[in-house]
Amino acid sequence: MAVQPILINGEWKKADAVRHFQAENPATKKPLSDEYPVSSWKDCDEALDAAVVAAEELRSLSGAKIASFLERYAERIEARADDLVEMGNAETGLAKSPRLADAELPRTTNQLRQAAESARNESWRVATIDTKAGIRSAYGSLGPVCVFGPNNFPFAFGSISGGDFAAAIAAGNPVIAKANSSHPGTTRIFAEEAMKAVEDTGLPKATVQLIYRTGHADGEKLVADPRNGATGYTGSRGAGLKLKEAADKAGNPIYLELSSINPVAILPGALEERFDEIVEEFKGSCLLGAGQFCTNPGLVILMKGGKTDAFIDAVAKKFDDAPVHTLLSKGVQEGLADSLKILKDAGAELITGGKSGAGEGYSQSNTLLSVSGSKFLAKPEELQSEAFGNTSLVVVADDTNQARDILRVLEGNLTACIYSHTGGDDDKLYDTLAPYLRQNAGRLLNDKMPTGVAVSPAMNHGGPYPATGHPGFTAVGIPASIIRFGMLQSFDNVRPHRLPSYLQDKNPNGEMWRLIDLEWTTSDVK
Repeated sequence: MAVQPILINGEWKKADAVRHFQAENPATKKPLSDEYPVSSWKDCDEALDAAVVAAEELRSLSGAKIASFLERYAERIEARADDLVEMGNAETGLAKSPRLADAELPRTTNQLRQAAESARNESWRVATIDTKAGIRSAYGSLGPVCVFGPNNFPFAFGSISGGDFAAAIAAGNPVIAKANSSHPGTTRIFAEEAMKAVEDTGLPKATVQLIYRTGHADGEKLVADPRNGATGYTGSRGAGLKLKEAADKAGNPIYLELSSINPVAILPGALEERFDEIVEEFKGSCLLGAGQFCTNPGLVILMKGGKTDAFIDAVAKKFDDAPVHTLLSKGVQEGLADSLKILKDAGAELITGGKSGAGEGYSQSNTLLSVSGSKFLAKPEELQSEAFGNTSLVVVADDTNQARDILRVLEGNLTACIYSHTGGDDDKLYDTLAPYLRQNAGRLLNDKMPTGVAVSPAMNHGGPYPATGHPGFTAVGIPASIIRFGMLQSFDNVRPHRLPSYLQDKNPNGEMWRLIDLEWTTSDVK
């Protein structure tokens, strides 16, 4: 049984392991053949030392040089597509097609290329020039960045392939990737191609490094280390908050995506107008990928009435008739069962589902619960427990005032959505409720389910706590996501030839947008 090496300072080497682990095929519940090391602090220490040297070298490179790596890496990923899809399917149970091959892999290479475009253009730096005061500022590289990837998107959010990785590299930082234990083999293939792209484009050899796993104490030590410039983390609230506590004590930035139930308010006029369409859209969104999306609609708010009762019945039938898909891991199945118990103990009624092991491998039957508005308001914290998987809770409000009170007590979310009558019949109710949803979510949607997260410059994949650790940043959407891994650097009365190229009088590429004396322009300083 092969023990896979880690990638440190350009070398695939044997880890200083404290123990080993195996990934598991969630569809068969059987371990896969390769073993992976749980690294000691010695491996982390070596990676940090190498990353510091790489960061110093990267600061002298142009955005175009960094862009060439990201573009070459995207090409190499596409050349290994078959291997990645096979391994990703074996480790996560996610469908080869269309999920991995046709959706997630193209999204991954697309965001790498978007990051490359921003790195080359350099407008992400928000270069600001005040000619009268003689002060100029822009975002520069921060230093080594640690990325902790989630279990549900092995490609598009992977620690050495996803959005945090692309953003950190585009900002000119080296990345130490901590693989998710659910898909270490997939991450290893990405790391192989990333390292080859480093070699192809002449970047510092420690621009990308890979550790599969550490102990909890070493993970906390890693994010708090003074050599670490920042951390990007996507995962459970409990683990994320422990890392945040460690990083905060050290004064190190950490960007977290933790938990979100993504409330959907369906107003009466919308149900009257297009009942069947909304039932189908909700079913599709809730059960997509066995509900293992960070924007899965886990909470639905409806107004009491006959159409609401019919909606619950119709959705329950759709859930019963739909196939039960495999969950990502044993831990996800157990966590889902624990969340269901919390919801039911708090007063939620099980409408359908709730049975573990109802499908192939690790699984749970498609599950729908319901609770009255008054019961929800009595125990709002427990009834907002994230049930990560193919599960949703319907909250039935007695009237407008109660619906407003429900929205007032919602925690922060990545998304919030309102379905309303297209002819305006719900406009008054919409105007009453929308402000509360708007303040509790990073992205507000109308008349569409939240599970699509477009890689758009206008996208916000963030939100108030506990959706993320800071409501001012996004993990998706270039160039905005890059700024998380940048350092704002001001130059006061610095001689012109000593300024970085992007702050000198001449626009370095003729395309970079700069704020010169309060005017956005691509022109040179006059």
